[in-house]
Amino acid sequence: MVVRVRLRIVVNDKVVETSALANSGYEAETPQVLIPIKLAQVLGLWPPREGFEETDYETAGGPLHVWVVPRACKVSVVVSDAESPVVEADVVISPIADEVLLSDKMISALQIALEDVGSGLWRFRWEPKDRLRRSEPPKYWR
Repeated sequence: MVVRVRLRIVVNDKVVETSALANSGYEAETPQVLIPIKLAQVLGLWPPREGFEETDYETAGGPLHVWVVPRACKVSVVVSDAESPVVEADVVISPIADEVLLSDKMISALQIALEDVGSGLWRFRWEPKDRLRRSEPPKYWR
């Protein structure tokens, strides 16, 4: 099991809600949300243009060629009875990803506490420790 949260991503006038995998192994210098090309198209961030940074990320599976769009979106976690702070984030566009991933800095900025990853349990940091939330089902962008 893993922890996925319901994420709202806003880019200009486009708003998408989707599940996102909280990946504490995705280390970044800034809050980042990694998205598949299909979602980048929906958000108006594809094809690449001026202001996009083309680079390679090191992953467990080897180098990954990506496009980074600094501070391109506003992100929040939304659940039926609460919402996280809104976080301005870098968008990282991956040609091989099929779901949204949250970096370690993004997980922290959204105030997500991963309580029992093996059981898919999490909470917001401001909530009592016994207020556990269940992981969202995956949303694949193929």
